[in-house]
Amino acid sequence: MKTTITGLYDSYDDAKAAVKALENAGVASDDISIVTNKANGDVDVEGQGNKAGEGAGAGAGIGAIAGGAGGLLTGLGLLAIPGVGPVVAAGWLAATAAGAVAGAVAGSAVGGIVGAMVESGVPEDDANFYAESIRRGGSVVTARVEDGHRASAEAILNNSRRVNVAERRSRYAEQGWTRFDDTADPYTDEEIAAERDRYRVNRL
Repeated sequence: MKTTITGLYDSYDDAKAAVKALENAGVASDDISIVTNKANGDVDVEGQGNKAGEGAGAGAGIGAIAGGAGGLLTGLGLLAIPGVGPVVAAGWLAATAAGAVAGAVAGSAVGGIVGAMVESGVPEDDANFYAESIRRGGSVVTARVEDGHRASAEAILNNSRRVNVAERRSRYAEQGWTRFDDTADPYTDEEIAAERDRYRVNRL
């Protein structure tokens, strides 16, 4: 039986390293997903002559989302998520989120990116936190692994400078945050930069 594990990263490079390490450890690309805010302008989108940070319009669909022979990261595509804005994503979670955005997943309370995570086995409270973190400029890696391999997969995520979820959630709560709001305006580039500066000391 497979279980879902999730890692949050302030740096896209750290998230990318986690994906590659999971693949190197034998986790199939089909069982891994990555979603990163478009503000991570160093993300190359397969087949695009530019950087993902140049954005995707509201309502845009995701392009190539299958990892293929080159691994998950070769299938990155653009997707616009309500409340988050343009993101760069690949994998099964991205496909589910794209379906949710298109209306394939019913229920406004758990629609969009939150609904996609809940459907994949992430608790709703955690899904709200991860969606908010993407909104604030973060990158989320999600993997489906066999129960017997969970500990080793979690260790891989931890070794890639994973954010301490309890600590970060507490910091959000101090700012008055309670849950992800998909009707809220996406963060601007300036707001994301300020958010990153707020937590930069934790990465030194």
